[in-house]
Formats: sequence, structure tokens, C-alpha cells
Amino acid sequence: MSAAEHRDALARVARSLFERGLTHGSTGNLSIRTDDGYLMTPTGSSLGMLDPARLSMLDADGIHVGGDTPTKEALLHLAMYRQRPRDRAVVHLHSTHSVAVSLLADVDADDVLPPLTAYYVMRIGRLPLLPYFPPGDSRLADVVAIAATRHHALLLAHHGPVVPGPSPPAAPADAAERAATTRRCPPDRTDAAPPPPARQPA
Repeated sequence: MSAAEHRDALARVARSLFERGLTHGSTGNLSIRTDDGYLMTPTGSSLGMLDPARLSMLDADGIHVGGDTPTKEALLHLAMYRQRPRDRAVVHLHSTHSVAVSLLADVDADDVLPPLTAYYVMRIGRLPLLPYFPPGDSRLADVVAIAATRHHALLLAHHGPVVPGPSPPAAPADAAERAATTRRCPPDRTDAAPPPPARQPA
């Protein structure tokens, strides 16, 4: 892909996720690994209204070199890419049903969702629940890096899913399959875990 094609692909995928209700407002962030670095959605941007020309550009070391200021979750994306060198895209959403499932007090942290469909098993497999850290906290990137060596997709407590993929279309497709599974088993209980205290970076 050319640089322009990468930009158009990221904006197109982001708009599709927004229009399907998998993210809302200015939540969620996406990235693509390019030949010489990364393209990421800018901080505070709506996935439904991205300007391809203003996407954040980072070099191979993760340094911001062009475009708007990148998402505060840039460290999370970079951690995933370091552990999964074959993946070319990462999707992180704040999808409503996934966040709700992550709040349940007795959820299995080693495998949050049941294998309800064959597609979920093929695309996601086991989905671990990672502990809560504020968005942008470097400790969140650390736990993501550890989990990414063993799992294809992750669910961040009180936050949302992180799903990588080998191409810009593949990662959103996997994210959509995970979202569909959470909708098939929506929490109808009131035994949610209390919100964790806000942890500040050390």
C-alpha cells in the first residue's frame, strides 16, 4: 500500500466501526503498521469523522513525526506490535457491551466470554481480562505486552477490547466478532465489580 492508501484505509475502517455502533463520541483508537512506522488516530478524534491527511504518523521507534497528536493509547498499540510482529493493524474500542462484561464481579479473568460460535473460536479464541489502569498509563502498556505474547485479543477492565490483525480489514473484523459475542450474552445482573480507584503513574 502507498502512504495515501494506508491513510484512506484507516479512515474507512474507523468510519465503518463508528457507523456500526462499535464505538461512540471520541472514544476508541486504531493504528496501522507501515513500512517505516505507524499511522494512528489522533487524540480526541471521532472515528466517524477522521481526516486522512491529519492522521498521526510515528516512526519505527514510536516517535511522533507528523500529523496531529496521536492517541494517548499509543503506548498500548506499540506494545502490541512489539509482541506480534506479523500483525499490521490494532483496534481498541470502548464498545458498550464489552465494557459491561468487564465489570462483572465473577467473570473468569482467564477467558471472559464463552465460545458461543465457531467464528468467535476461530477469530478470537480465549479472551483474557486485564487489570484496570487509566488510559495512557505506561503500566497498561506493560500488562498488554505480557498478555499479547499468549493471546490474540484482550479485554481491558472498565475500558474495552484490544484486537490486532494481519491487515487493516482483519483487525476490525475480529473486533466485530468479539462485539457480537458480548451482545449474545449481555449481562442482566447487578453484581458488577465497583470501579477501581484511579491509579496515577508512579
